[in-house]
Amino acid sequence: MYVKLTARGLDLRSQTVRIDASGCRVSALVLSPKSPRQDAPGVLWIHGGGYLTGMKEMVFMTRAVDLVERFGAVVVCPDYRLSLQAPYPAALDDCHAALLWLRDHTAELGVNPAQLMVGGESAGGGLCAALSLLARDRGDVRIAYQMPLYPMIDDRDTASSRDNHNKVWNTRRNHMAWGLYLRGLGKGCEVPAYAAPARATDLFSLPPAYTFVSTGEPFYAETMAYVEALRAAGVPVEVDVYEGLYHAFDMLEPDLPQSRQARERFCEQFAWAMEHCFA
Repeated sequence: MYVKLTARGLDLRSQTVRIDASGCRVSALVLSPKSPRQDAPGVLWIHGGGYLTGMKEMVFMTRAVDLVERFGAVVVCPDYRLSLQAPYPAALDDCHAALLWLRDHTAELGVNPAQLMVGGESAGGGLCAALSLLARDRGDVRIAYQMPLYPMIDDRDTASSRDNHNKVWNTRRNHMAWGLYLRGLGKGCEVPAYAAPARATDLFSLPPAYTFVSTGEPFYAETMAYVEALRAAGVPVEVDVYEGLYHAFDMLEPDLPQSRQARERFCEQFAWAMEHCFA
């Protein structure tokens, strides 16, 4: 299927595939440029929505479109199961299955198997971080680069998620979303790092990372803590901080000066990763 998205000036090839995941079938969008390149980066991009809302078509609002248009990347965006349908670990299992599908189809997609990357925003950023841990521990996919943008990775209150009343995402919504996502663990059970990556104590050998975040949103503190933990583990990581803005500002107000700056910085970091990051 060929889709022309004139509203944003996009001109991409898009197809929907079905992926086997934990006994169910998950659909995913595969985006590629009109003129494919050889040995393109392959990016699994995971949509946000607090683990309880969202859909794969949200990818058209995200930074992932730039990866296809500017860099010729092939992007796969899975419609993972949401927490209202199935709690943790369903979403992670589905994203892992999509990553394996990308690994197994590099030849036909024109993707360099040494440049498989993961990214996402908000809950998608959380799943990106969790998937980086899972792939490292299982050893089934070597991820070259991770892009967890303002990730939702800590189920515990932090300095910025506690008593936060900002728009789009706040303390009340955060508590509700984590409660739904983790409800399958059982009362009193320890929350695993694959569910809330901020709980991870071993970040060694994770892929290099880039993220950005705003100081006004709930995930500011956990994002910065993740960045510092990666640095302490010797993982190359870069972060950009935007003052006083709210959650997902770059998606909801793309014409803001800060949103344009975030977009350009993201592309600069991806250009660096294309040159330097190979699994």
